[in-house]
Amino acid sequence: MRRRLVRGTLTVVTLVVVAVAAVAALLTWAVPDRVSETCVVALEDGTRHALDADQADNAALITAVTVRRGLPARAATIALATAVQESKLRNIDYGDRDSLGLFQQRPSQGWGTPEQVMDPLYSTNAFLDGLVTVPGYTELPVTEAAQEVQRSAFPDAYADHEPEGRAFASALTGNSTAALTCRLPMPEEPGDVAAAVTERLARDFGIEAQTDGTGVVVDPTHLGEDGERLAWALAHWAVATATSTGATTVEVAGHVWDRAAGNDAAWERTGTPATTPAVVRIS
Repeated sequence: MRRRLVRGTLTVVTLVVVAVAAVAALLTWAVPDRVSETCVVALEDGTRHALDADQADNAALITAVTVRRGLPARAATIALATAVQESKLRNIDYGDRDSLGLFQQRPSQGWGTPEQVMDPLYSTNAFLDGLVTVPGYTELPVTEAAQEVQRSAFPDAYADHEPEGRAFASALTGNSTAALTCRLPMPEEPGDVAAAVTERLARDFGIEAQTDGTGVVVDPTHLGEDGERLAWALAHWAVATATSTGATTVEVAGHVWDRAAGNDAAWERTGTPATTPAVVRIS
C-alpha cells in the first residue's frame, strides 16, 4: 500500500512538473522576449557593468556636466560612485531627514532649496563645485574625495561603487569607444526626436546642435582639442539618454547603434569609413 501511494505521488508530481514546463514553453513561444531596458558598459579588460535605463540617463547627465566643465574623467567616476551610493542614481524626492535628489543633498545644510536640489543639473554642479575645492581630489581614493564633499555618516560605502562609476565614466567621457550600449524597446509613439535631443544637448553639454532633416548632427570639436574622444562621449550619451529623447539610431566614427535591435542592440560597424570621425548623428 505504501509503495503504491509513493508511486502515485511521484506520478502526480511528475505530471505537474511536465504541465508547468509545457505552460512555460508555450508562454515563451507566444510572448516575444521583453526588451531588458538596461544599459551595459563592456570594457576591453572584460569587465561589464549594467544600469537600468533610467539610472544610465542620470549617469549620462552627470558625466556630461563634468565634460562641459572640462574636468577629468576621475571627477565623473567620483560623482557617479557617490550618486549610486546616495540614491542608486535616481532623482528621489525623499531621504534621511531632509535629504533629496541624486546626491541626497540637504537644504537645511546649505545645499539649496528643495526645488534646486531636485534639479539634477543643479545638484550635479553643486556636488562638483564642492569636489573641485578638495586639494588633490584626482589622486585621492574615491571614498575620501566623496566624503570631503558629502560628509556622510557612512563614508566607506562610496568605495563599493567605484568599479561601475569608473566604467560608466570611461564610456561617457569617450575614453572607451563602442563600450556602452542600451537595450530598449522602440518608442510606443514617434516623437520629435530632433527637438528632444537638441534640448538635452543644450541642457547637459551647453551645445547648440544642427538638424539636417534626418536627425541631429553634432560636431563636438569646440568642446576641446580631442574631437574623436568627445564624439564618443556624445555618442554614448545619446544612447544612454535615448529613453528620454526617443532616439533610435546613433552614428559615430563608422559605427552605428540601432535601438530597433532590442536585446541584440550593440555598436556595429557601418562598413563605410567615417569621413568625419568627430561628427555624431542622432535620429
